[in-house]
Amino acid sequence: MDDISKRIDRIESEIDKLPAGYISRKNIRGRMQLYYQWVEDGKKKSKYLNDKKAEELEPLIERRRELQKELKEVKAALPLPDKKHIDAGSRESLKGRTVQSSYAFRTDVLTGDRLLNYAEPVRNYRKRDGYRVLHDYLYNMSDSRVFILYGLRRTGKTTLIRQSILDMSEDQLARAAFIQVRPGMTLGDINRDLRWLASDQYKYVFLDEVTLAEDFIEGAALFSDIYAASGMKIVLSGTDSLGFVFSESEELYDRCVMLHTTFIPYREFERVLGIKGIDEYICYGGTMSLSGRHYNESSTFASKKSTDEYVDSSIARNIQHSLRLYQYGGHFRHLGELFEKDELTSAINRIVEDINHRFVVEVLTNDFVSHDLGISAKNLRKDRDHPTDILDRINKPEFTEGLRKALSIRNRTEQSVAITDAHCTEIKEYLDLLDLTSDIPTEFIPVRNERAYRTAIVQPGLRYAQAEAFVRQLLLDEAFQHVSATERALILERILNEIKGRMMEDIVLLETKAAQPSRQVFRLQYAVGEFDMVVWDPQELTCELYEIKHSSESVPQQYRFLADSAMCEAAAFRYGRITGKAVIYRGEDTSDGGIEYINVESYLKGLS
Repeated sequence: MDDISKRIDRIESEIDKLPAGYISRKNIRGRMQLYYQWVEDGKKKSKYLNDKKAEELEPLIERRRELQKELKEVKAALPLPDKKHIDAGSRESLKGRTVQSSYAFRTDVLTGDRLLNYAEPVRNYRKRDGYRVLHDYLYNMSDSRVFILYGLRRTGKTTLIRQSILDMSEDQLARAAFIQVRPGMTLGDINRDLRWLASDQYKYVFLDEVTLAEDFIEGAALFSDIYAASGMKIVLSGTDSLGFVFSESEELYDRCVMLHTTFIPYREFERVLGIKGIDEYICYGGTMSLSGRHYNESSTFASKKSTDEYVDSSIARNIQHSLRLYQYGGHFRHLGELFEKDELTSAINRIVEDINHRFVVEVLTNDFVSHDLGISAKNLRKDRDHPTDILDRINKPEFTEGLRKALSIRNRTEQSVAITDAHCTEIKEYLDLLDLTSDIPTEFIPVRNERAYRTAIVQPGLRYAQAEAFVRQLLLDEAFQHVSATERALILERILNEIKGRMMEDIVLLETKAAQPSRQVFRLQYAVGEFDMVVWDPQELTCELYEIKHSSESVPQQYRFLADSAMCEAAAFRYGRITGKAVIYRGEDTSDGGIEYINVESYLKGLS
């Protein structure tokens, strides 16, 4: 014991003499510049380095990292406190098993009756599809991997843990513990408590918000190499999805089972929450909360304000937190400037608003112009029943400025950091890693030598909340004060239906793509006309053609492309035999002119 203590003192003394932080490299006007960056008194500091200074500093920083890793391993070997010195009178009992409750945990630990009381509020909740994966890990898998349960906020992670606790037998519950990690805790604190739990024969340990531990990404292998390897079932959960992705690619590579909760398809939305209808999913889909039913007291996307708070806390801060901790902050790349100037959240807001239609550099660099405005104006002019040019007569500069402010999006003149193509690309990469976005390709007949795609957001409520902000701003435009209430209602209904229609297309394409990984799902565009969705089986050389309409009525105009023999022959020549043609819409299942009509909710629930 004395030898270990002396070794710890020696390592800590050497660490104190070495520089903390990291060296970052920035490409400024085509020239690589080096900076030494570190955190002091909670503030990030930076200092310019020339090549000679960087060459001297780099091995010292690397030596500090090696010593920190060694210190962690040495501390892990420290013996547990002698249980003889624990107050024998302070115990709680569960099925005849005594628990040494007076042990001074460094983290927040729940066991026994306290754990059962913690899980009790979700007893009547329906289970998400992923519950079976967690259940199999806890009771059917005998390997030494850890289980990672991750996803954005309010997607059911903690509920899955509580449900698994409630399904335990009394004997299993007696050997289960829940650890709530809070800011300021370290892997050293967690490791000390885990060693005690392991020595007291605990087998099931759930660690919630484990990525809040500052050194989690760099030391996550502790859970698999020491505890899971010795037979303990370790479930790690948290909202810091990107942190788990980083740790899975390095510290926990090939040593973890991962379950991501961010994507909530329509079938789960309806089955778990008991809420039916594609429009309800468009407005609120993406989190396990809606108007007090089951999970939370109010919908995450019920207002623009709550949506902004969600984007900030669940997405922007998620990215920032992970990048700050990963490789000691050395992975910010081009986004470091945005983070330091507090403009990363604004950039993400811009992308989320525009991501269903265009994802190019102009989204961030040009002054914000809503695409909804131009699309809706065109459609209103050619409306068959109630054509109007009202959107051509509004004050576009005033409207755009108001909408921009409503969406909390900064224009180029308000940005201290110029947004580049590299910024845009990196933000898109992280949104993809968070499973917040998914690309849906577009193919062309005749073939074009280009790659085109449309990016869908897997949480539709995010998109629709911003559409509602558009509608609210439209109501304030002066031009609308000169039309009747009836006409205003028709216009606004048409705009919202247009937005819902485009969102419904994305939902169907996204869920079909997720449910059929062996097939290719894409939009097919001709010189004139298009198929909203093609599902192609490259092995069988067959394809299915679909039109997707946000309508509850069936009319021949909806399937005119499906009935076009030249378009169908061209599709069959390129993709193989056509095995089905259908219109997916909001009405009842039926057929018209040899074309099948499929109800959208039935279609989505049939995907698995």
